[in-house]
Amino acid sequence: MHVYEGTITYTKTLFQIDGNTLNTPEKAYQYLKDIAEQFPYQETLWAILLDNKSHALFRIMLTKGTLTSSLVSPREVFSPAIISGAASVILAHNHPSGCVDPSSADVQVTRAIRQAGEILNIPLVDHLILGHPDMNANGKAFYSFREAGLV
Repeated sequence: MHVYEGTITYTKTLFQIDGNTLNTPEKAYQYLKDIAEQFPYQETLWAILLDNKSHALFRIMLTKGTLTSSLVSPREVFSPAIISGAASVILAHNHPSGCVDPSSADVQVTRAIRQAGEILNIPLVDHLILGHPDMNANGKAFYSFREAGLV
């Protein structure tokens, strides 16, 4: 990605489909699991932009936050989706604590982004929270808002 005077332009390579079909939370987690390792001490929020067959076009870091929070609005999520012609979006962020339980802010942000996606006709397919399996009672390294019925 190149940024020139506030305008985002994408190189052709970003539009190449990488072949990953991300139609389950587990597959999306596998595509993103390196994020928690790369950013162990701060939250980062990512979007995976998908084509109409749930193939990943690319992933993009939307925000980098602090140990406990990362700010985002629908504008940051859907700008790259609109520019790239994505059909849908999967969000993911890591919890440096390793615990994947969603905060009330996580739930509120997910609701707002889901509603914005409905208006734009770019659905939010899922929102994953990435963590560490040892920190969660169910032994999972991620939480899926889709599996929980919140998306």
